Amino acid sequence: MSRFEKPTPVAHAMDGASYRALMRHQAGAVTVIAAGEVGARAGLTATAVSSLSDNPPTLLACIGRNASAHDVIATAGVFSINLLANDQEEIAQRFSGKRGLSGEARFTGLAWQTLKTGAPVLERALASLDCEVLESHGFTTHSIFIGRVIAGTFRAEAEPLLYFRGDYWKLESR
Repeated sequence: MSRFEKPTPVAHAMDGASYRALMRHQAGAVTVIAAGEVGARAGLTATAVSSLSDNPPTLLACIGRNASAHDVIATAGVFSINLLANDQEEIAQRFSGKRGLSGEARFTGLAWQTLKTGAPVLERALASLDCEVLESHGFTTHSIFIGRVIAGTFRAEAEPLLYFRGDYWKLESR
């Protein structure tokens, strides 16, 4: 088979629940992806974020089409990726929906700023990347947003918050 031919599909593909159980063994940085203007902001906790290139600086974020932030990102054309520090687990819970909050209520009481694009950026995050959407690609239930990083900030003294085996982990306690 040449490298351009599609492989023959496997007859017994893995189901979603089994796949999620396997992927829980990949430790990931916990991020809050945020977009929108004050009063109409949306955000979510995500681990499906990855660096794509440093020339130009780009990353990708995979967002479920049913997530409230999906259409806000698609419409605004800008978003932020906020890597959470180990003292920000409550923020991860808030943006995951586990606190019963949605939309603008998830942002209440937290310090936000804007950098270059106007996307909301979480103050005191481990690192924040301010992005403009270069491309988006649909794949089954998700969109893959490719973002060019326009600006960023970081907190040098902070340690990361990780997600592993269905729970939040802190490096010093594990």
